[in-house]
Amino acid sequence: MKLTPLNMILTGLFAAMTSIGAFISIPVGPAPITMQLLFTLLSGMLLGARLGALSQILYTFMGLIGLPVFAGGTGGFSYIFAPSFGYVLGFIVAAFVVGKILENNEKPTLIKAFLTCILGVTLIYAVGYPYLYLVLAKINGAPVTLAGLLKPAVLIFLPGDLLKSLIATMIGVKLMPIKRTSSVR
Repeated sequence: MKLTPLNMILTGLFAAMTSIGAFISIPVGPAPITMQLLFTLLSGMLLGARLGALSQILYTFMGLIGLPVFAGGTGGFSYIFAPSFGYVLGFIVAAFVVGKILENNEKPTLIKAFLTCILGVTLIYAVGYPYLYLVLAKINGAPVTLAGLLKPAVLIFLPGDLLKSLIATMIGVKLMPIKRTSSVR
């Protein structure tokens, strides 16, 4: 992976957009509804696996060093003990996998792009949901069960995440051919 000035700018831009997405927040349950997912999926679609994941690593690093970029305007190393931090880690995985699947497609079909975004959402839940449970149950000592957290930590987010996946698909499929001509890899 060659890190050109354009790649550095785009990686930083997607880290910044993910940060902005955290400020568009609706508090519900143990984790808020934000627009971060949209930018995470787009980072993988438009930057590819490595740079998409790098943009999300940069976002996570910015928050951990204390910049208030996480949901609710928080930041700092102690955020690793926040129930929603697992979802932030899931952003890295999702951006990488979405990028890996789509990075060599000149113009993927809407169905393939949408299903890839759904896979990205699934990966975010696969990392974030168990992390949320561990923080709440084991660190905070809350009397919760995995099944009891399903509604407030997953089901409430699914309709919005499906909509964000659809929006990311529509935007990404339109911009991916343009990205190819700018030599971003």
